[in-house]
Amino acid sequence: MQHAPRMMNWLFTATILTASSKFMQPLAQVAKTKTDQQKMQWWREARFGLFIHWGLYAVPAGEWNGNTNYGEWIRNNAQIPLGTYDKFISQFNPTKFNADDWVRMAKEAGMKYLVITTKHHDGFAIWPTATSDFNVMSTPFKKDPLKDLADACHKYGVQLCFYYSIMDWHHPDYLPRRDWETDRSSEGADFSRYVDYMKAQLKELLTNYGKIGVLWFDGEWEDTWTHEQAKDLYSYVKSLQPDIIVNNRIDKGRGGMSGFNRAGDFAGDFGTPEQEVPATGFPGLDWESCMTMNGNWGYNSHDQNWKSSADLVRTLIETASKGGNLLLNVGPTADGVFPQPSIDRLHDIGTWMSVNSASIYNTQASPFKNIDFGYCTQQVMPGGTRLYFQVTKWPADGKLVLPAMGNTISKAYTLAEKTSLKTSKANANSIIDLQGVQQQPYATVIVAEIKGKPVVYAEPVIEAPATIFIDQLPVNFKTNIPGAIVYYTTNGKDPANTSAQARSMVLRKSATIKAACFLNGKQISTVSTASFEKVTPVAAQEVSPPSGGLQFASYEGKWDKLPDFSSLSPAAMGTLANFDISMKRGKEEYAFVFDGWIRIPLDGVYTFYLTSDDGSRMFLNDQLIVDNDGLHGEIEKAKDIALAKGYHKIKVQYFERSGTDNLEVSWKGPGIPKMRIPDVVLYREN
Repeated sequence: MQHAPRMMNWLFTATILTASSKFMQPLAQVAKTKTDQQKMQWWREARFGLFIHWGLYAVPAGEWNGNTNYGEWIRNNAQIPLGTYDKFISQFNPTKFNADDWVRMAKEAGMKYLVITTKHHDGFAIWPTATSDFNVMSTPFKKDPLKDLADACHKYGVQLCFYYSIMDWHHPDYLPRRDWETDRSSEGADFSRYVDYMKAQLKELLTNYGKIGVLWFDGEWEDTWTHEQAKDLYSYVKSLQPDIIVNNRIDKGRGGMSGFNRAGDFAGDFGTPEQEVPATGFPGLDWESCMTMNGNWGYNSHDQNWKSSADLVRTLIETASKGGNLLLNVGPTADGVFPQPSIDRLHDIGTWMSVNSASIYNTQASPFKNIDFGYCTQQVMPGGTRLYFQVTKWPADGKLVLPAMGNTISKAYTLAEKTSLKTSKANANSIIDLQGVQQQPYATVIVAEIKGKPVVYAEPVIEAPATIFIDQLPVNFKTNIPGAIVYYTTNGKDPANTSAQARSMVLRKSATIKAACFLNGKQISTVSTASFEKVTPVAAQEVSPPSGGLQFASYEGKWDKLPDFSSLSPAAMGTLANFDISMKRGKEEYAFVFDGWIRIPLDGVYTFYLTSDDGSRMFLNDQLIVDNDGLHGEIEKAKDIALAKGYHKIKVQYFERSGTDNLEVSWKGPGIPKMRIPDVVLYREN
């Protein structure tokens, strides 16, 4: 934001910035070689796969002791003793299993690969492994379904892939035990022996069934599994099949259901968001959203909460439009058949894909930030780019107004009938006339071909370290439009080509900034808006000479959200150096409250980050600052606050229900990069 000679409180410096994206680096961000890129190519082109969760958990079909909401986690969640669960072996007899039917349905749905659970957390092997009797040959079925699936995949040209759980509730050497397994002693257990067992099973899987496209790990979150073990296992798997693709759940880099959260040199070739399509995808990174059709991964005969075919098709489109793959799940019955609602949805998806798959396969993420009428994917073609617009909201006037871009459409047509369509231009927006176009179920694909790469006329980015400040705040503008000039205002009006020209700036008073891009004197982008507030830092508090560390209280109970701790009695109390839950790590159904003081080194704006699985809250000076409460996977939330130098009261609450447990409390401030809050600034009163 530039020259405003009338405003004495603005200080300006030179140069407009070119847009550049900052992304987390959660995978093994060792630069991939050309060979590595080639190994990933088939998977990137495929975009769509079938996930199959099938094992002993299909026998109880989601029901235990009158409770009907279980799935593949039934042994853990219903706390079924091992001896009782093992009896499902004699009941697993999928006489209706037909691998040809399964793979054919995947093929006809437009799926390019198939991932099946060879061993889930319950430890049951769906193939005749020589490493254990806890496998399919101990059932009345006594056949190898993986061999049949390998043959069927070869027949239909579908790539076979395997899921494998690192966590194992059955093997005597796997640690830790479940909290409730009082009948299973861990005495004599040797986790290194369990790792050898895993490698032996993986060797069978990767040598007996031909080429395996993906090895999809899971259950990596317990503390017994380490980053070093993950790196070793990754190398071992690659030694057996060098071209295999391995997901990031082999290592410790995944942060909860979002699939990406932690920076570092973690093993894995792609990220794994679960039950969600990330809001912006992960530009520059490979990722795959896995998702159920109803509420469970494993078969539950009572779960009729099915997503509609329309929702599933649009989820596939949305995933592709953000540069990811979709792995859509089916939970077969204990008889070996897909539930009929799954079959119906696969058929509906296949009907749409039979006409529109070109807009999904071998495409890249949309070049546009937002499209109000649907989605977009793009594909490189000789001399230009093919833009596929998946229209889910039909324009009332039959005119499809495309997002502003600098390219001219050379050809437009329907993907279904290849009908040529008329185009026109209004300022920076191209318009496609849809008169006479027959709408397709779920989404109608309109193709626009342009020369070169898309030149998107996106609004400029207004960037600052925070939205609040004490004395001054540096503000930058970013645009990637060649030759564009950014103009801004601070008076609430939209910018014009007579407004101040944007450059880098230092803000010294509260303001709402509006900015837009102009080319040859004409506005070519929408307006971006950002508000910044000058604030007074919260005063420090007087405190008697404190001691290092925090006071803590731990609690035991089962909650869906943070309880009223004032009404509960602690199970334990004491002092700790930091916000540390390690004494309970790997357990379930517990909570912590940490109380103390934090010493702020300088007046300034500080960002506090709270990462947890499950819920957490942070209070400063008795005011709620970060609310990350609720039953959820690992999520990070943050808040900016201006604080004066000195001591400030701090409280963090946390609870864990089931699954992964984690709590991380971090900060960033003047001269302090984002980091875990160090022990040396945490205190408690004597």
